[in-house]
Amino acid sequence: MSSRREFITLLGGAAAWPLAARAQQRERMRRIGVLMTYPAGDTVGQTRLLAFAQELAQSGWTDGRNVRIDVRWGAADPERIRSYAAELVALAPDVIVATGSSAVGSLLQATRAVPIVFVQVAEPVGAGFVETLARPGGNATGFMLYEYGIGTKWLELLKEIAPGVKRVAFLHIPGIPSGPGQFGAMQSSAPSLGVEVRPIKIGDTGELDRAITAFARSSNGGLIVAAGTVGLGALHRDGIVKLAVQHGLPAIYSDLIFAAEGGLLACGPDRVDQFRRAVGYVDRILKGEKPADLPVQAPTKYELVINLKTAKALGLEVPPTLLSTADEVTE
Repeated sequence: MSSRREFITLLGGAAAWPLAARAQQRERMRRIGVLMTYPAGDTVGQTRLLAFAQELAQSGWTDGRNVRIDVRWGAADPERIRSYAAELVALAPDVIVATGSSAVGSLLQATRAVPIVFVQVAEPVGAGFVETLARPGGNATGFMLYEYGIGTKWLELLKEIAPGVKRVAFLHIPGIPSGPGQFGAMQSSAPSLGVEVRPIKIGDTGELDRAITAFARSSNGGLIVAAGTVGLGALHRDGIVKLAVQHGLPAIYSDLIFAAEGGLLACGPDRVDQFRRAVGYVDRILKGEKPADLPVQAPTKYELVINLKTAKALGLEVPPTLLSTADEVTE
């Protein structure tokens, strides 16, 4: 009886095959490229890509059914990112999703025709990616992280939680276009806050260790960890957080994930949300709209996360005013 039921079920399915085949022929397979700046095995990058894929499926685009998603992982390596940008463009996708300024810059060098939707980009007008936020004008649009002026906010927050800080190291990755702009904003506001800011380029873990150790030899130091640094991966994130605490350096990070992993302060937008929101633009482009006509969207909210355990380890008393403004306080 069981075999008969299976046979009837199979027969019923067979009757639908010609209809399914015709429907599949009518529905052209679309292609989406994704250029991530994270290492392939990094859980943060994987989580953010998964949020994008899930939202895409909710919008009716399922990988392997009516869309093919080609993902490349740049691991914050400028050469690798440039190579993968050219590789994705050569696949002639309908649209490419790009994470971070280095990915967008490399893609725009490779194509001015393939539509690009970016996330996690600071100051896309200043970087030359779009003409204006309201009218991008080219083949790229998307979701910006913040303006360069956020650097002033980071300095203010660092001074509020650690008033004794007089020297600040700005950790950034060479080749990230937003780095100089963020540093410039900090330099302009540093004198009024009574601090001196110096840039420190970071690459491999050994270089990072040496740079932070050398900076910490003098007293009254603090750290600002720039946008893009999270793309170096879990090893670097863990290393930066541990070195900061080990050397008694109060630090503020531009990505909220750092506070969850032991960083003192983090201030920035919800980056997972940017990946979800990017789907709306991808969907509209796949249905015929142009990036030039889709305005760049800025975050509607910046979140502040404070890690009290780390504050205690550094011997810092968190001001009640700062606690009251925090969106999240971790123990």
